Formats: sequence, structure tokens, C-alpha cells
Amino acid sequence: MAALTHSSHWGAFTVRVDGGDVAEVEPLHDPDPSPLLRNLPGSVRHESRILRPVARRGWLENGPGPARRGDDSFVELSWDEALDRTAAEYRRVVAEHGNQAIFGGSYGWASAGLFHQSQRQLHRFLNLIGGFTSSRNSYSIGASLVLLPHVVGNPGSVFRKATAWAMLARHTELLVAFGGVPIKNTFVAPGGMARHSIRRHLTEARRRGMEIALFSPLRDDAIAESEARWYPLVPLSDVAVMLALANVLVREGLHDPEFLARCCHGADRFIAYVLGEEDGLEKTPEWAEERSGIPAQDLRVLARRMAAKRTLVTVSYSLQRAEHGEQPVWAAIALAALLGQIGLPGGGFGHGYGSMGDLGSSSASFPLPLVPEGRNPLRSFIPVARIADLLLHPGETFAYDGESYEYPDIRLVHWAGGNPFHHHQDLNRLRRALARPDTIVVQDPYWTPMARHADIVFPATTSFERNDIGSGRADARIVAMHRIVPPVGEARSDHDILAGLAERLGVHAEFTDGMDERTWLGRLWAQLARTMREAGLEAPAFEEFWANGSLEVADVEGERVLFDSFRADPEAHRLRTPSGKIEIWSDTVAAFGYDDCPGHPAWLESEEWLGAPRAKRWPLALVANNPATRLHGQLDAGPYSQAAKVRGREPVRIHPSDAAERGITDGDVVRIYNERGSCLAGAVVTEDVRPRVVQLSTGAWFDPDDPSADVAMCLHGNPNVLTRDVATSRLSQGCSGQHALVEVERFVGEVPPVRAFTPPVIRPRGD
Repeated sequence: MAALTHSSHWGAFTVRVDGGDVAEVEPLHDPDPSPLLRNLPGSVRHESRILRPVARRGWLENGPGPARRGDDSFVELSWDEALDRTAAEYRRVVAEHGNQAIFGGSYGWASAGLFHQSQRQLHRFLNLIGGFTSSRNSYSIGASLVLLPHVVGNPGSVFRKATAWAMLARHTELLVAFGGVPIKNTFVAPGGMARHSIRRHLTEARRRGMEIALFSPLRDDAIAESEARWYPLVPLSDVAVMLALANVLVREGLHDPEFLARCCHGADRFIAYVLGEEDGLEKTPEWAEERSGIPAQDLRVLARRMAAKRTLVTVSYSLQRAEHGEQPVWAAIALAALLGQIGLPGGGFGHGYGSMGDLGSSSASFPLPLVPEGRNPLRSFIPVARIADLLLHPGETFAYDGESYEYPDIRLVHWAGGNPFHHHQDLNRLRRALARPDTIVVQDPYWTPMARHADIVFPATTSFERNDIGSGRADARIVAMHRIVPPVGEARSDHDILAGLAERLGVHAEFTDGMDERTWLGRLWAQLARTMREAGLEAPAFEEFWANGSLEVADVEGERVLFDSFRADPEAHRLRTPSGKIEIWSDTVAAFGYDDCPGHPAWLESEEWLGAPRAKRWPLALVANNPATRLHGQLDAGPYSQAAKVRGREPVRIHPSDAAERGITDGDVVRIYNERGSCLAGAVVTEDVRPRVVQLSTGAWFDPDDPSADVAMCLHGNPNVLTRDVATSRLSQGCSGQHALVEVERFVGEVPPVRAFTPPVIRPRGD
């Protein structure tokens, strides 16, 4: 069989098939292809696939209602019965409780295609039947998405118009990277990337003389080729370091008062805080050393070098996924403003370099066509990371961005294309929350932990079993995502599953617009071709594109510099803030009166950092970062992800001194625990983590030792049994799952097997 083109969030490729499964993939003209492609062979017919519709036995026997989920068997249903029962439950919930009692989960990356986006498909369906309780923002950057409008007016400018990597490679002399620029994350971008070039940019920049100051508890948060200077700070102490650097700039007259006066609002309030005039505590390098472990003299030397060189201050997404996560982002902007280089080529600030592949990557700039979601007639919503609070506390109020809202009483949860057991915190609490609704509906290709906690499970196709158009938000290639194999078992696409429900609920014509998959793709291509022509680009007919497999798009944004127009003329290019300037002090945020997010960047201690009282009981700081071997939890069963496991479990890295103190050697199975839960992992003893830090990536599929227990131990190494389910602050209610205080011990006794990928018990109808 000839190789066919396809695409994913980690890049485009061609596929060869053997035995009805992916046998081999070949990157499509990518100079630095993502190693995550190695997870694809064998993924279509993996044992963890859901093959036909099923219902939880207890739900069938007892009817809808609160129930313990995750430890029951399932019963096979025909497609008609599964759709009929689900539609009937929708009618009941709407009639008895209203549409606000429906929560449309569907948070996740799912497919890279423009049409088969499960989230948009589900939202379109739910809007057509009267609306639903939705979620806002993102687990990845929830704090930033709410904060940045108050500080720079438009978060889209920071994320979508960031200074291009090509400009950094040519002009930046010193890159001060809080959270680093980890290359592993740059292989991933929504919709995929045609060319992964960030390694090349970093290598060229280093060859030219650019230096990197890496502030992270992990040495490998910058590639070895960059020869970064590692500042192994205590986790969650980044803001203390930033404030100390700002203190040196001000005390030694190295800041830029002219830029602050012309382009910033409230710098004087921030400077007064840094100097201790506000609270009587000056934020000196010695003060920061006590909190971060970085020598005061090193901070003084670095601040002087920052002022003398073309410097860019960048903050990874990870820093704002923590309690008070707004502060490192705001403090980094303030620090860059003091330097006065915002808007200069290679200078200023960035947020997310190394956190996502498309940030700073340059390509053709035109909007991608999307399946219309329609309008949700309901205003009922939650910040996305508050799902457990929503289910556990109906009727309670929550603060968000200066307003007060109420959690609705959710009776039906419909989840498509996502797995909250990867990205949510305190999984034992989440399991208790998932026991509250009357009914949970999940559509997924695989038996993920979320599917195991459902009442109705629909088998969804993978992208290999359907046709689509692949393109990222900032990509240089549009890819024909050919169907590679027929659907496995009785799987259907998310669109077809929802079309079946729409038919039973009287909105089939509106949902499908009378079109099948092929017709939808033709419509999306026509829209894409029109926007390309408006941008001065050529666009072939759909049939020609489909036959060729991909289309190259010319690069038009390689010279992009964030806020260059604003810097040149702040009056003509006012930001969308109340002052029209960068708001180092925000009157708006200050007026909210939040003690966990004041009106300027501030040092606010987390309960999960090593300087907190809890550290006396839990002496190690866990860093729960994104994995290097998969995209979040996707394809955790894949060969590349599995090859990195230690005795079948997620690896946890620990410093030699901490390992020796606990009698742990390389390759041991260890138990990581705190008062919230515990998990088993495989020890990797290394000096690439600072002392008193352990690093355990997210994404290992949750595998409870006893699914019926209120507090279960994960046998596979999911760190979210350990993380605390609290918001970053009342401003954004963002995710705070990056860190937790823990203890680690060598596991003694017979090591239990990992069962994460073994399907639950499924009985034929009538058994």
C-alpha cells in the first residue's frame, strides 16, 4: 500500500499500514521531527481501544443518579439503544433541571484536524439543543489569560504575536529564562507544525554569542547545545528572584525611567514595593537568596549584565500553573519594563518560549476555518480548572475577575476528546466529584480513566479512521489527513456520534447542515482557499490538494517583534488597558480587593513551596511538568512512552543526596506520598534535578490500586494524586497543579502490576 499523508499536533507525516494498523510513519519534510511520532505504530488496534457502545452496569440496573464510578463493569449495547438511552437522559435532565444542568466537558487536544475537533462538535450540538454550562480558559495558561488583559490589554498579542524566534536568534544577547526553554514542549502545537526549527534557532543564537540564564530546578530545561548557565532555584521562588533583579536595577540606576514614563502605568508603585517603602521589607538579593537558594552576588552580576545587553525575559507556562501563578508573569513584564527594551528586536519579554512549538514560530498569517459552534444561549460557566468544585458545591459562589458567580447543579456531564485525569489535581477528590452527577457520557477511542468513570461510553474513531484537513495556528504546511484504515470495531467519528443524538433530539438538519464528512471538508477548504487568496497566496482546487497530500505556505512573519509599534508611538498604538500603557500597577485589579492578587506584582508565598510550614512534614518539592515522551496523556501506551518507563511505571527523578538519605537506588520502585494520596514510580537518580526536588511528569494513565477506595494509590505514577486542587487566585481561578510537597520512600514488598491499559470487564447484553 502506498504511503498516505496524515498529521498530528506533533507534526505531519506519511503512514504505512500492515495488518490494519499503523506500521511505520515517516516525517514529512521536517528538519527536526518530533520523537512523539514513535508512539503511533500499533496505536489503532491497541488493546485499550473501545470497540462498541457500552453502559455501566449499575446505571442500567438502577437508573440515573449519583453513584461511585470507576469500579463497575460495563454492558454492551447496540448503537441504537445507546443513542436512544442517551437522548432520553438529555430530555429528562432538560425537562427537570434545565440546560444549565448539562456540563459540556470536552477539554483536550483530541484531533489535529479542522473538522473532527471533538470540542467544537460537542459545543455545536449542545448549543443547538438549548445550551449548556461551559468552561472558560485553559489548564495550560488559565492564570495568564485573565491577567494579561489587565497588564498589556490583549493576551493574543503575547501568544500569537510573540517576537519571532528568527529575531531572537539574530538579536538577543541574553535570554533570561524562568522555567527554561525545554525543547520537549516545542515539538507540540495545536494542529501541528510543519517544521520544528527551534533547536536550530537556539544553536545559531549560541553560535552568534547569545547566553541563556536558566532559572529552573531542572538542568535540562534548556538543551545542552545552548550551553545555558543553570541557576537551580527553589521551586516557586521565581518571583523573589525577579524582584531582587529589579531591586538591583533601581538601586544602581540601571533602569530606564524614560521608557517607564512613556510606556508604563504605575511603575512608581512597583518600585516603592521593591525598595521596601510599601511594606518595610526591601527585596534585596540577600532576601531573594534566603528564598531561592541563588547566591545574592550571582543575582547582582546578572542584573548588571541584563542592563548592559539586549535582553529578553521569558516565563514558561509552567510558572503560572501554581498558587499565585499570576505573579511570575506580571513580575517578568515589570522586570522587562525596567530594562526599557520592550519593543526592540530581541529584547523585552516573552511568555511561553519553550512551552509550545508555535509560540515565536513564523509562518503565513491567515485565519483557519472552523466548524461553527453557534451561540450558547446560557451564560452559565466555570473557569476550566474548577470542575471538581462545580460538581461538589452546587449553589455556592465563586469569585472570578472582579465578579461573583454561582456554580449550577450539574446532572449530566458529556465529555468528548479529553481526559481530566491527566490535567486535573487531587484525583481522589475528582473521583468523589464524578460520583455526584446523575449521568456521565464519554466518547473516546480508548479506555482512558475518564471513560472508566462514565455511565455511557461511545467508541470514537482515531484520526487514522477518518478524513480531515490538518493545519496549525502558525504553520507552513496544510496537510490532507487521509483515512488510513477502516474504523476499528463499531467506532464512529465524534461528528457521527453527535449526529445520531441530534437526530433523536430533533436538530439533525441544523447540526449536519445536510452535509457528510466529504462535503464538510469541501466547505472548509473553500473558506481556507478564499482567505489564502485574500492574503495573496495561491490555493489549488480541493481535489488537487487532496491528491498531492499537502500544500506549502509561504512565510510572511519572520521579522515580527512584540509591541514594536507600541514602543515607537504609544499614543497612536495604545494598548487595550485603561491607561493605554503597560500596567505595572493596575487600578482595576487593585479595586477587586483580592489578597491573593494585589494591584502590582508581589511575593506571595505558596503553601506548596519548601519555605512553607508544611515542608517540615513533606520535605521534597515535586515538579509535575509535561512529559517528554507523549503529548500530555495521549498515547501513553505507545512504544516511545513505554520505553521511558521504569519497571512499567512513570520515572521520577531524584537527586543523589535525597536518594541516598532514603536508601533509594536507580531503578527502584518508590512510593511518593502526601496527605492527599500516593503513587508508585520508578526512580531515576540524577544530578539534573536540584537537591530536595523530585520531578514526575504528568500523563501516566491513572491506575488505582483499589478503584472502590475513597483514597486510592496510583500504581502507574500519575502525580495528580498528589497535587492540591486550589485556584491560582480569585482573579483567574487558574490551575495550580505544577507543584506539591511530598515524601518519597523505597517500595518494599511485591510490586503490583500496572493495569492502566487493560479494558474493564465488559459483558454482552443479557449476561
